[in-house]
Amino acid sequence: MLADARTRAYYKEGGELVWLRMSGPLAQADTLLATLGDNVVAMGFTERAFRTDEIERDLRRIRALELGEENINDVAARLEYNLTKAYLRYVIGQRFGYTNPYWVLNRFTPTSTDTTGRALGYQRLFDVNVERPGKQFHRAALAKVSADSLTEYFREIEPKDSLYHRLLGELKTGQWNRNRLMVNMERRRWRTNHPNKNDKYVIVNVPSYHLTACSPDTSFVLRIGCGALKTKTPLLTSAINRIDLNPNWIIPMSIIKKDIAQHAGDPSYFARRNYFITDPHSGMPIDVSYATRRDLETGRYRVQQAGGAGNSLGHIVFRFPNNFSVYLHDTSSRGVFSREDRSVSHGCVRVEHPFTLAQFILDKPSDWKPDTLHRTLSVSPTVPLFITYYTIYPDSLGNLRSYPDIYGYDAAIERELKSYMK
Repeated sequence: MLADARTRAYYKEGGELVWLRMSGPLAQADTLLATLGDNVVAMGFTERAFRTDEIERDLRRIRALELGEENINDVAARLEYNLTKAYLRYVIGQRFGYTNPYWVLNRFTPTSTDTTGRALGYQRLFDVNVERPGKQFHRAALAKVSADSLTEYFREIEPKDSLYHRLLGELKTGQWNRNRLMVNMERRRWRTNHPNKNDKYVIVNVPSYHLTACSPDTSFVLRIGCGALKTKTPLLTSAINRIDLNPNWIIPMSIIKKDIAQHAGDPSYFARRNYFITDPHSGMPIDVSYATRRDLETGRYRVQQAGGAGNSLGHIVFRFPNNFSVYLHDTSSRGVFSREDRSVSHGCVRVEHPFTLAQFILDKPSDWKPDTLHRTLSVSPTVPLFITYYTIYPDSLGNLRSYPDIYGYDAAIERELKSYMK
């Protein structure tokens, strides 16, 4: 754990005693124990993960000078070390999360393996800016002990998020899967940028297969389709800045290599799907008959699908800056929205009623009409977009609902939390 590494480093580098003085342990040790006693079990963790029993025992022994056969220096060193480790585990966990989402989710799906099955690379699946603790945080946290300001500091680092505290309250009812509640509480500790209720925004919750559009005076929910298990929709925060009507689809290389390149030199295959080939540098069209499989697989030429009827993107695409070339869009395969399992795409998010969403996003929807033209509309001001993953989350009426862990992220986060739960 990061807290353990920081504790070791602090003392190896000659850090001064934090909790002990010549006169004995500071009262701040009791403040820490009281806070752990009040909160750790209530959060679903075990006090063993914070060594509270051992700390309490050594505190009593030193204060009463009942050391048995142990040397006082050994007991004092163990007490000092355990207090610092328990303290840093708690303050780092409550302030930043007990797990690191970049480590858990961006080492989740291998892109390739060697002959032994060892991963050689991973899909990047989490691209949300979250704060992480640096050395300055640890130094400042330890300084709070000597300043005797722990009570105020514990209040300061506690998550302020209302959903976090709602989930925390549900732990006491026993009406939900305990581990699932704890995993979703952990997501709220990551302190990602959550929507501001006073703004216009769009939030996609992948496990629910729904998109919610909210502004101070309106709110509605639309069904969505998302990435399949092998081509997961990435989690990210961005802002919708452009809407394209009847766009051409620039087909990703992954799809070209898997499905299209093998049909190189077959004009009928390309004609049936309204595909055409272009030079990626000049944008000029290339005769389908002249493009070889190698031309397509190496990216020398690119494949696009003409906009309009039958286009896989449908009639409208919502663009936003991201590192994955994904977007929200209409679809020509409307039947997907009647399915319960809607993890069907190569990573993009398909929207059931895209024109309803467009009217919400644009400040002056009366200024445009969907037609057969290729048009690009700027969105100003941009509309914040949050692509998230919660398996317990409020529905449109504010009632908590549970959703399936379609990508297995809950299980991965739970494994990381196990050391606090045992």
